[in-house]
Amino acid sequence: MQLRHGQAVWLMVAVTLMWSIAGVVTRQLEHARSFEVTFWRSLFTVLSLVVILPLWQGPGVFRRIHWRSGWFWLSSLCWSVMFTAFMVALTLASVANVLITMSIGPLITALLARIALHHRLPLRTWLAIAAAGAGIAWMYGSQVSLGNGRELIGALVALCVPIAGAVQWTVDQRSQAHGESIDLVPSVLAGAALSTLVTLPLAVPFAAVPRDIAWLGLLGLVQLAIPCVLSVLCARVLKAPEVSLLALLEVVFGIALAWLGANEAPAPTVLTGGSVVIGALLINEWLAWRERRV
Repeated sequence: MQLRHGQAVWLMVAVTLMWSIAGVVTRQLEHARSFEVTFWRSLFTVLSLVVILPLWQGPGVFRRIHWRSGWFWLSSLCWSVMFTAFMVALTLASVANVLITMSIGPLITALLARIALHHRLPLRTWLAIAAAGAGIAWMYGSQVSLGNGRELIGALVALCVPIAGAVQWTVDQRSQAHGESIDLVPSVLAGAALSTLVTLPLAVPFAAVPRDIAWLGLLGLVQLAIPCVLSVLCARVLKAPEVSLLALLEVVFGIALAWLGANEAPAPTVLTGGSVVIGALLINEWLAWRERRV
């Protein structure tokens, strides 16, 4: 499946909307906590992908996986870190703080893309990243309380997500640039399996009730399995910093859903910062559209 640039942009917006339901769903859990939350979500992601991948790529998809490829395992490790750190952070800190911390992804990705891929980014992308970073900083400064140790720990755990995400997008771009026909989509499955195995011993004894497991099953399918596979397709068309910039929409969507569905009302500064982020995204994509037309 090969997407055009415009299709990849809109698909990435849909992906961020699916990603953003994690916070509000996590707040509906009754007894599941910390690593148990991560375990169940990762397990359901594995089960979902075991069904989705053969339907999508044929019954031979597992035989075609590049098990010996270093790119494949590095990508899988990145997915595993993202899956694990994100859910653990949500059990320690507020949805807004976690998502805001994750939003520095474009800055890290741009740096890695410049170093590893030698991308010459257009000025509009740098300006958009700077504007989005300013908006995120405004939101972050208003939300994180330096005297709250639990929030600080949650923010530090959440910081692992944009770092791993930046490496993931750069790995995908670099493997494509080197002309290697490596399908990194199954690395999402391998990453979820690694996350499941790592968190299993930390999750017992289980405390989740059937309602919790149902919510986490929803996350495994709709919030992870489907959008993560789609995001890999988008990464084949969009540049790494552009993908991370679009992924900032998850912050806005996630805070809004947590506000409406879990009564985690953001401060006025969060709304202001979110407006700056959306503005940076829209201006960057509009300028890119104009350049393609010219």
